[in-house]
Amino acid sequence: MTTKIAAAAGHWKLGGDLPVARMGFGAMRLPVRDAEGAPNERGDALAVLARAAELGIDHIDTAAFYHQGGLAANELIKEALHPYPDGLVIATKVGPGRRPGDRYPTYELEAGELRGEVERNLAELGVDRLDLVYLRVGGRAEPDGAPIGERFAVLAALREEGLIRRLGVSHVTAAQLAEAQRIAPVAAVQNRFDVTLPQDTGLMKTCERDSVAYVPYFPLGGFGLPDDERVAAVAARHEATAAQVLLAGLLALSPAILAIPGTSSLAHLEENAAAAGLVLTGEDMADLRR
Repeated sequence: MTTKIAAAAGHWKLGGDLPVARMGFGAMRLPVRDAEGAPNERGDALAVLARAAELGIDHIDTAAFYHQGGLAANELIKEALHPYPDGLVIATKVGPGRRPGDRYPTYELEAGELRGEVERNLAELGVDRLDLVYLRVGGRAEPDGAPIGERFAVLAALREEGLIRRLGVSHVTAAQLAEAQRIAPVAAVQNRFDVTLPQDTGLMKTCERDSVAYVPYFPLGGFGLPDDERVAAVAARHEATAAQVLLAGLLALSPAILAIPGTSSLAHLEENAAAAGLVLTGEDMADLRR
């Protein structure tokens, strides 16, 4: 029997009622083999998803705009895992727009376009209700703090219709989170954060206080691990990899943090899942904060 190693760091209840292991999986890299965006092989992507489920990963983060070279993350998830096992939580994001030929999203959808994007995710994933939907705002630069209420209200209305179970916001400031919370309950925040780039610590602590999950994107530094001597030193101490230390360091910072490392490699998936069981000491955490 396969050990559910991804559950070793415990669980969090999204919105108070959706329990997930704190070590999850990000689907952005499923359609691509490497940082240069070379398309992945369908069979390899499906194998990664099947193995993720065996390892106890029950929180998958995806988006309809995660596609490359004829492969789309949502469709791969459906092919590999549908009918979905009990307890699997699939989170998705809406807000960014991607035109044909764009490698990445290049603009923001208007409020009136969000229903169509939610319906697209429902169809691609083969579900009647989405577990968690983030409103992803802004571009690739730092969050700009622009009002998000009109667009978030659209998702809140879809939640009232029963198409969405829980709501989240992504790439936001504290003020934008507060604006969303005045409209409807926010179950999760997804911002850029890793132990070498902890600029969002204040908002992370706000989420912990308010029982809102904080879900870092790029938990391993983005496309390529950071070359950081602090991480290397802690990894050597534990005979672990840098990626494992980055993930374990996040999980040690707050019980509200959920990790969603992404990969298209079975070996890296196994390595990431095993990081849920890596316990860092106070000395380790102090060294990472130096």
